[in-house]
Amino acid sequence: MSTAHRNTVVLVLLGAGLGGALIGVGSGDSSAADDRVDPTRLPIGDGKVSTSGARRGWIYACRMSPGGPGAFADGPWIRSDGTFDLTAKATVDGSVAWPSARVRISRSGSRVKITGNGLPVNATTGNFPIAADDDAYQYDRNPNSIRSQSVSLTLPRASRASRAGCLTMGAVGYATNGAAIFNGLDAQNRDAVAHEIQDDCGGHPQQSGAYHYHSGSACVTGSSKRAKVVGWMLDGYPLVSEPGITNGDLDSCHGRTSTVTLFGRRVRTYHYNVTAEYPYTIGCFRGTALSA
Repeated sequence: MSTAHRNTVVLVLLGAGLGGALIGVGSGDSSAADDRVDPTRLPIGDGKVSTSGARRGWIYACRMSPGGPGAFADGPWIRSDGTFDLTAKATVDGSVAWPSARVRISRSGSRVKITGNGLPVNATTGNFPIAADDDAYQYDRNPNSIRSQSVSLTLPRASRASRAGCLTMGAVGYATNGAAIFNGLDAQNRDAVAHEIQDDCGGHPQQSGAYHYHSGSACVTGSSKRAKVVGWMLDGYPLVSEPGITNGDLDSCHGRTSTVTLFGRRVRTYHYNVTAEYPYTIGCFRGTALSA
């Protein structure tokens, strides 16, 4: 490695190559769910949103959505006891590959830069808009098509803010495959994972065509049992998938401090965690976030 590049570590993923290569593989990888939580009886997060402050297991939102499109009918996976069965939930049909997908994640000094086109690298999506003959259409008639985006962000240096920061609607981070990560709410301030219908990778597009996840995607986390970095949030802290972590292990922003591998180095740092439980990825910003 030349002197000019010694302080910069880069990950480049293209839709045609590097199948499954993800940044920050640590001593351990996990799927989006874990064996301490029953996926057939996940608590629905409806009502667990506040605009006044952070709280463990809740989302601290900058504002409530005024309401908008989304799933119009609850499916049989929604139970009257306030839980839902993720294993019985409908998914959007299709397995669409995106050979033009690209993402570049680099670090120089203490800052992370993300560039790409917002399409998921080495992952498929469902067919959008949702077709009338898709069983998902009974509950969610998402009319949006997936479209390429322009992503070019230099995240701030990760450092603790004096107080927790609220989450906006729209992107709050990006997965290592280049897809956006939204918070766990839908446009009606409900648990998006419980109510909205996503594809097999847990994603769907919004009005401008931005494909995104509301939770940890199994197409990014993988199926092994070792921890790894699966995304970066807009305050510069990583999102980690690791086995055995539940809401009870995390703080009000859905994170904790531990040792993880970042750009090939073992580092003790604060990070957010993927869990099977709402809010799934992040509850508030622990650092000062960049506006997406």
